[in-house]
Amino acid sequence: MNRNGACALLLGAAVAVGGCQKKEAPAAAASPAAMSEEQKAVYALGEAMGQQAGQQVKALNLTPAEMETFQKGFLSALGGKAPEHSLEQYGPVLQKRAEAQAATAAAGEKAKSASFRDQAAAEAGAVKTASGLVFKTLTPGTGPSPKATDVVAVHYHGTLPDGKVFDSSVQRGQPAEFALNQVIPCWTEGVQRMKVGEKARLVCPSEIAYGDRGAGPDIGPGA
Repeated sequence: MNRNGACALLLGAAVAVGGCQKKEAPAAAASPAAMSEEQKAVYALGEAMGQQAGQQVKALNLTPAEMETFQKGFLSALGGKAPEHSLEQYGPVLQKRAEAQAATAAAGEKAKSASFRDQAAAEAGAVKTASGLVFKTLTPGTGPSPKATDVVAVHYHGTLPDGKVFDSSVQRGQPAEFALNQVIPCWTEGVQRMKVGEKARLVCPSEIAYGDRGAGPDIGPGA
């Protein structure tokens, strides 16, 4: 859940408590810096659970009214009240909605990213393969090229078309090591085109990257 969503849930909880204790002003929440270690641990738990729920809620693209309904159900369960409706029964409804939302988002993202891919393919030295991969050598290598079954060690910097970094071994200061046939198809194909010591840029359309489902909080459907 994003911070705005988390704040809304906390506000809802504060309002509920305030209704039971009208004569007492609500106590100001301690800032994270002023918390004890135990308080920080509990706060971290709340953040982790909020992030997990937020990812599921984001996929549904809830309206403000639906978000309010979600918050009521969340706070009800958090307070120990027995569920009134079964997720086992309504899960398929939510799944169908999430899939429809993902398909719509993916179509929009693919259309938006098309010009970025086309510009990359038009650069001098760039090669667009049959799969849609756009490959360009930036610094030539001198060693052999790996096979799909090889384990490779690479330094990489992954960004979205708008420049946002979603993952980077460069920033972590530690190369990544993995079997080349156990990553996204764009990497399997692209890294096989490289030689040891080479630096290259791979532009990966969603069809050979993370598809219409996306991955994690930053890579959306169709990215």
